[in-house]
Amino acid sequence: MRSYRELFRTPEYTPFFLSFAAQNAALTISGLALATLVYRATSSPLLSAVSMFGPQLAQMLGATFFLSGADRLPPRATLTGINTAFAVCTALLALPGLPIAAVFALVFLQGLIASLGGGVSGGLLNEILSKDGYLLGRSVFNMASGLMQVTGFAAGGALLALLAPRVCLLLASGLYLTTALVLRLGLTARPPRTAGRPSVAATWRTNAVLWSSRPRRLTYLGMWIPNGLIVGCESLYVSYDPGSAGALFASAALGMFVGDLTLGRFVPATLRARLDIPLRLLLATPYLFFALRPGMPWAAIAVCLASIGYGASLVLQERLMELTPGELAGHALGLRSAGMLSMQGIGAALAGTVAQLTSPATAMTLVAVASVAVTLVLAVLGRQMRGEVAEVQTA
Repeated sequence: MRSYRELFRTPEYTPFFLSFAAQNAALTISGLALATLVYRATSSPLLSAVSMFGPQLAQMLGATFFLSGADRLPPRATLTGINTAFAVCTALLALPGLPIAAVFALVFLQGLIASLGGGVSGGLLNEILSKDGYLLGRSVFNMASGLMQVTGFAAGGALLALLAPRVCLLLASGLYLTTALVLRLGLTARPPRTAGRPSVAATWRTNAVLWSSRPRRLTYLGMWIPNGLIVGCESLYVSYDPGSAGALFASAALGMFVGDLTLGRFVPATLRARLDIPLRLLLATPYLFFALRPGMPWAAIAVCLASIGYGASLVLQERLMELTPGELAGHALGLRSAGMLSMQGIGAALAGTVAQLTSPATAMTLVAVASVAVTLVLAVLGRQMRGEVAEVQTA
């Protein structure tokens, strides 16, 4: 499958894609509105960053207990229920006078619910598309995510200039309900991919199987840590320049869109497989420029260039699917999503803490240095592993 025409002619792909786009628009608008609301109330870069990316902190906890449901629950009903729950939680966040502790409790609950969604969505996409169409289909989802972030953050910034943050949260809640409706009407009722009831024991057992392979471990760490640290940089946009945060988020999303479009459609598979390390380095190095405290538009150009590096996740997802049995695809992709989002939450908390002690610009620079260091260490470990495999095969 090499063309977008073939892709969108695939049954169920179009409504699934539209629901994904609507969900991402809701996520960006609600995240920016909530971060702005918390920053206005507390003047804290840390609390603002964690409020926006806090749901990710609960992802790994959810993956530890609930992820076996990714392959053991019916996809349509599960995804519809998840988006309905998001709508309710987002509407509750819009309540006037809601204490900060209650805000973070709801944010944590959203993260627990979302920990199941990545696995169910990834496994369903793997079912809907043929094996040779997965990367192209996944790249379109990533591009939609970038485009919806551009649109969502731009729209969110404009809405915040006209409306109160709580009104923007209610609009996002309506988008989540729309997503649930599209999923319910547009997808067929498929049975679970794996027999058995979801359980903590099944989750731990499958996590152990997936983690037991060294190539899979290095692939997971490559998807999780550099990405999460750079999202920590993004979590500081509001405190770095409150008036231009929407433009910075939109610029980052535009870069991600360009990277995914190029990798998914135009780069040959043989070349694509060698680009994961250069792309991860590109993801971090432009943020070193923030040591100079650039203003707009230079800051926007830097984050746009850096976000092209998010295309590394496509390369690594393709590698993960090659290393994983088909019956574990949903769980494997759910673990990828939960680990990546957890690291994004940790990255936001780490960057927010450093910003609290220094400044947002200094925190961005230091976190980018850490991301580069992690990428180089993982590159060395991967090279050593390949060398060991080659020695065994030669002997």
